[in-house]
Amino acid sequence: MIATESSVRIEFEPVPRGKVYQAVAKQLERRITEDMKPGDLLPPERELVKMLGVSRSSIRDAIRSLELVGLLEPRQGIGTIVCSPAISPAESLALAIHEKREEIAELLEVREMIEPHLAQRAARNITPDEIAEMEDVLARQEAKICAGELGIEEDSEFHYNIALASHNSAILKVMDALMELLRETREHSLQAEGRQEKSLASHRLILEALKRGDAAGAEVSMRQHLHQVETIVLKTL
Repeated sequence: MIATESSVRIEFEPVPRGKVYQAVAKQLERRITEDMKPGDLLPPERELVKMLGVSRSSIRDAIRSLELVGLLEPRQGIGTIVCSPAISPAESLALAIHEKREEIAELLEVREMIEPHLAQRAARNITPDEIAEMEDVLARQEAKICAGELGIEEDSEFHYNIALASHNSAILKVMDALMELLRETREHSLQAEGRQEKSLASHRLILEALKRGDAAGAEVSMRQHLHQVETIVLKTL
């Protein structure tokens, strides 16, 4: 039986800032499972915004993620309907993968915001000693690849050295946090067939631009490198 005149009255907890739609989706799923039944009408978006203390876009993203696994269904002229009080194991896995993909996509977007500009700045400020250090890093990365290893540490070190060569101490704190968050992304990327060799080749192109003092070339090479990484990582998910 579908409730068309009023929605079920359920209580929510305010969602902490920074949790975004994932926390909203989890709380909606719990309330639907515990307090609602198939055919019940979800409260309108504006009410959910007030009850959960988040933006309307976060509510919409959360509802959309639950629609993807079949827990909710939009009905024209009625609202959003509960379809099932429980999610199967396969559907739960699909939701988890969807959330992980969104999280990684956001991290890759941050890289694209920051690293091309760092490469551009590094090309203008890099010293001979810093160039020598990067060449050493790439030599170690090549040796690991030849030995059948991934070279994850060297991959991270090369990008961090570019941040160092930008000679901006404030950005180093951002890169420290970003490098840790990106470790899993690198593992996904570098495990793809042929990816290690492509990564090394991209790093060499970036370094050549840095050695020439070519700011525009370093930025373009970095952007192309990050685009390759994004394509491979998101494809694996």
